[in-house]
Amino acid sequence: MTIQTSLNFSFETTPRVISETGGALKLGALAKDLGASRVLVITDPGLVKAGLLDAPMQALADAGLTAALYSDVQADPPEASVDAAVQAARDAGAEAVIGFGGGSSLDTAKLVALLVGAPQSLPDIYGIGLAKGPRLPLIQVPTTAGTGSEVTPISIVTTPTHEKKGVVSPLLYPDIALLDAELTLGLPPAVTAMTGIDAMVHAIEAYTSRHKKNALSDGLALKALHLLATNMDRVIADGRDLAARAAMLQGSMLAGMAFANAPVAAVHALAYPLGGHFHVPHGLSNALVLAPVLAFNRDAAEAQYAELAAVVLPGRRFASQADACDAFIAEMTAMVHRMPFAQTLRAVGVAESDLDRLAADAMKVERLLINNPRPVTLADARAIYASVL
Repeated sequence: MTIQTSLNFSFETTPRVISETGGALKLGALAKDLGASRVLVITDPGLVKAGLLDAPMQALADAGLTAALYSDVQADPPEASVDAAVQAARDAGAEAVIGFGGGSSLDTAKLVALLVGAPQSLPDIYGIGLAKGPRLPLIQVPTTAGTGSEVTPISIVTTPTHEKKGVVSPLLYPDIALLDAELTLGLPPAVTAMTGIDAMVHAIEAYTSRHKKNALSDGLALKALHLLATNMDRVIADGRDLAARAAMLQGSMLAGMAFANAPVAAVHALAYPLGGHFHVPHGLSNALVLAPVLAFNRDAAEAQYAELAAVVLPGRRFASQADACDAFIAEMTAMVHRMPFAQTLRAVGVAESDLDRLAADAMKVERLLINNPRPVTLADARAIYASVL
């Protein structure tokens, strides 16, 4: 089985991207440009407590907008949380939505803008291309360098049965993605590490995807991985390094652009059940299974992993393609191991008796597994989980 770059492809992304230090203070002007006078800002309680919303909310008021705040976003947002946010938008008479935060807030904001604009049931639109418009104008402001949700057409929701399901539609691309690195300066090292690995996985899996891999996604994935890999240790060592934070945020966005068009694969498929059943943060879930999935894919993705080695190990010379491939896997494994987060499934509450359920649920994520360089069986999935138990 070979991985090929598609000669025929279409490429979509967020139409306007603004990367500007302090740019969050321009939210009022941006919302007015979209024709809104009443907006709903969607975020999580932690960011409100940290004071990150104070200046942006004031900027909205100073611009003459009526701004309501919904701050009850939950991690891995359950359906009920999304429905509550939709009702808040209706109660506020929102004419535009601003997502402000990590992936859960941005994913929720996408769905709110869609479901207020065109009422429909969440269970009816899980999957690809089932959502209907119109949607409200939408601005996304990421506060982590991880999900790239500000430039993807995907929202992930946790169902009442603890499955993670996705709504995938071009309608979910926001009108504006605003990158303000100052908003990421306060991220603690563990969160920085989890989200950074998540973004790297996006770049790696987009570059090795068996479906829709194309010249644009390849270029974006390579640049993203370079920015992320060369700045990760810097932001872990010094979270106030604004230049490194900006590089991470841009790398995360570029990786998002890449995997929105060349979709992710087995790392994400195996990560989802860990989030759904054990509420493991998404970035950590990816990090826990990354190394064994890379090793599993080694023979099928040797050429692509060798090309990625030049990005994560710049300046190093390799004796052969096989040597470069192995060096890439070793470096990514070492990077995960030096990050300040849990390194085993047991450390996040998983027992050996849970592995069969995890593997069975991972196999349900067929929309991602089909993109993996090597087919994954139920036994393969269980063995990957067991290797990091």
